[in-house]
Amino acid sequence: MIDHQVRVHPSADRLPREDQLAWKLAAVATGTQEAADLDPAAAAMAVNRVIDNASVALAALLRRPVAVARAQATAHPATAPGSTVFGSPVRVPPAWAAWANGTAVRELDFHDTYLAADYSHPGDNIPPLLAVAQHTGRSGADLLRGIVAAYEIHVALVKGICLHAHRIDHVAHLSAATACGLGAMLRLPTPTVYQAVGQAVHTTTATRQSRKGEISSWKAFAPAFAGKAAIEAVDRAMRGEGAPAPIYEGEDGFLAWMLDGPEAAYTVSLPEPGEARRAILDTYTKEHSAEYQAQAIIDLARRMREKTGPLDRVRSLVLHTSHHTHHVIGSGANDPQKYDPTASRETLDHSVPYIFAVALQDGSWHHERSYASDRARRPDTVELWRKISTVEEPEWTRRYHDPDPGRRAFGGRAVITLDDGTVVEDELAVADAHPAGARPFDRDGYTAKFRTLTEGVVTPDARDAFLDTAGRLAELDTAGLADLFPAVDTAAVAAYDSALPKGLF
Repeated sequence: MIDHQVRVHPSADRLPREDQLAWKLAAVATGTQEAADLDPAAAAMAVNRVIDNASVALAALLRRPVAVARAQATAHPATAPGSTVFGSPVRVPPAWAAWANGTAVRELDFHDTYLAADYSHPGDNIPPLLAVAQHTGRSGADLLRGIVAAYEIHVALVKGICLHAHRIDHVAHLSAATACGLGAMLRLPTPTVYQAVGQAVHTTTATRQSRKGEISSWKAFAPAFAGKAAIEAVDRAMRGEGAPAPIYEGEDGFLAWMLDGPEAAYTVSLPEPGEARRAILDTYTKEHSAEYQAQAIIDLARRMREKTGPLDRVRSLVLHTSHHTHHVIGSGANDPQKYDPTASRETLDHSVPYIFAVALQDGSWHHERSYASDRARRPDTVELWRKISTVEEPEWTRRYHDPDPGRRAFGGRAVITLDDGTVVEDELAVADAHPAGARPFDRDGYTAKFRTLTEGVVTPDARDAFLDTAGRLAELDTAGLADLFPAVDTAAVAAYDSALPKGLF
């Protein structure tokens, strides 16, 4: 790996583009090996993530934000060839397919994650890449190359540049990674990808209010917006249009005004020419439909429930955890909405007190039932929920940022005090499904997740056909990419969509 030092430069420096971070990202993308030469483990993990995305997208087909995005997309039917939308027989332009499918993938907060200096869901790169692959006649091997490249860039940015400390939403890193993945997939020249990265970052920098206070359905739309913007940026760059530059290092640029200011300096580590792209192997998926920092907490609650006895005896429950968990999904966020029984699903899946209460009571977690309004309003749940708080513990914060992925921890220590003064405590560093957890997800884990989430949505034969197709991703031709969208009851989907209010399109 090469450590690239990135800092703010005044315009008078005339920083050569080859020295700019956007160029270096583009060069890594365009230098990504052919699919046959990719690291075998990285290629296999890319297939797992295609399966994972389809699982959660299909499970979310009849959720309102997904239906809205699908309705907007299908109002723009494409001239051939176009791109496929989950749940619809209508092909649409690739940017609109990325919009609809990206929203479907993100809606349940149930696909992959990578946490380092910042947050990310690198699987959000896949919908725009797949949409463009279909529309431009690319093969499965091309798509695979693009996915691996996008993950490489995304992980590098998330390791090197913290956005959330400045309340900038993490999709700014996503859009750059998607532009790079598209460049790798389409075999674009480095100067073209460089311009696309600049445009994508410039147009997708947004605040983290989308994940604060009363969290709305925009949380599901946000990565889809970034993917759509990245496609449009690549399209403009291919037509010869330029971008603000230097987008990261400029004195009025991203680092200087959005992040650490004129004295900003960061280190972004990128692979050397010819070095294997293995960053996807550092990422991990979710077993539970909730914010990633809650994954280990759900598993911990399931483990502790047998030790506590009747939960009406709980006087208090304090979760000692990292800065991120305490301040983003814990009581340290100072969001009263995180304790509100009438809060939106999006808010509840960013409330670790709620999540711990329900998991402790039920001993399980379900992507729909655990968030149902009657479940959130249950009096015994509300009573327990409001006894739960979080505190930051420096050791958990240190473990959260440990440079060794094998020692990095995203969990916490729960201290439960009962009404007689008895204290019950336990801790869990990582979720059971994490690569360092009790039962890490392998291909069988992804396959089981797909079968569970698509029960009643996709026929058994169609499920088997999809899994076979996904497993042969590197061998697929363009026509075969359509088989990555399993057949569903499109009449039922259309009936649901037709009941929605109409918009402009």
